[in-house]
Amino acid sequence: MKKSFKVGCLSILLITSGAFLLHAAGKPTVANDLEKLGMHLYKDKNLSLNQNQSCQTCHHPLAGFADRSNFLHPYDKVVSLGSDGVSLGGRNAPTSAYACFSPIRYQDETTGEWFGGMFWDGRATGETLGDPLAEQAQGPPLNPVEMAMPSIDAIMTVIEASTYYPLWKKVYGPITDQEVAWVNFADAVAAYERSADVTKFNSKFDVAPGQFTGAENRGYVLFQTNCASCHSATPMYAAPEALFTTYGYANIGVPANTAVPSPDLGLGGELGDTSQNGKFKIPTLRNIAVTAPYSHNGGFPTLYDMVSFINDRSGFGAPDVSENVVDGTVIGDLGLSEEDIADLIAFLNTLTDDY
Repeated sequence: MKKSFKVGCLSILLITSGAFLLHAAGKPTVANDLEKLGMHLYKDKNLSLNQNQSCQTCHHPLAGFADRSNFLHPYDKVVSLGSDGVSLGGRNAPTSAYACFSPIRYQDETTGEWFGGMFWDGRATGETLGDPLAEQAQGPPLNPVEMAMPSIDAIMTVIEASTYYPLWKKVYGPITDQEVAWVNFADAVAAYERSADVTKFNSKFDVAPGQFTGAENRGYVLFQTNCASCHSATPMYAAPEALFTTYGYANIGVPANTAVPSPDLGLGGELGDTSQNGKFKIPTLRNIAVTAPYSHNGGFPTLYDMVSFINDRSGFGAPDVSENVVDGTVIGDLGLSEEDIADLIAFLNTLTDDY
């Protein structure tokens, strides 16, 4: 018999004999059965209505675990296509890498600011399953504009007919209670997303900071001065290295994008709290160079566009949601030169993992 518990992306497997096996993202010891099962579930297109879409379709390693189609066509594809070949998501698919460190959603008692949860608006709080990442995994398969499966029963029927069902039975036993199995599904997918296959910590920033170019070093200094308050460059939430986010929420004044619904209230709409209107989860900047387009509505096709907007919001149009916009001295009026922007982008490129 085995039991497991998680601290951030650190997964500790407790064996009843008393021995411990430690699996840390980026420093794996062995590939365990739970992670293998999660990988199969993550990549199984049969878990969509038309057997054409998996979790990996919208969160692909060749796009830093964001949507590969959007990355290849950032000017005209900003949201993901559903299994029916027609439906479109309402927001740009974020990376699933490094998401495992996001804590259960909470409000800071001193500042009133919110942190954690999953999805751009934090609606997968983590309070139900004790794990925001697992709760997020339950969303897309049943979402009618995503994988569009009609029921949990239909999902379990696919799993029972799959080639990996023997592995499922090895990890969890046979499916006898669908609600329990649905939690197991979420747990397994989250285990894979926590694995070193997804959350690697092997970018140039991690393994060769001493080999930074002059531009990369200058960019890092600019980053620390101008960006690190929201994209922290120090480890948080039990992460072994920097996550380049606080997993907080902010309205940075992103203009409306006609390709998606507008206005989008983000966290404010989720909470029913006007003081949070227009705020979206601050994304990790790991793999940012390969996860175009940018922002919750995909309104910035290139990293240059995104950084230019952060530097100077003028000329980009009015905010989609005008309430609660971050002050321009923090975002939108930084006074960076074109050379500064180029250096900052050079540094951001050092955050790309080797997949």
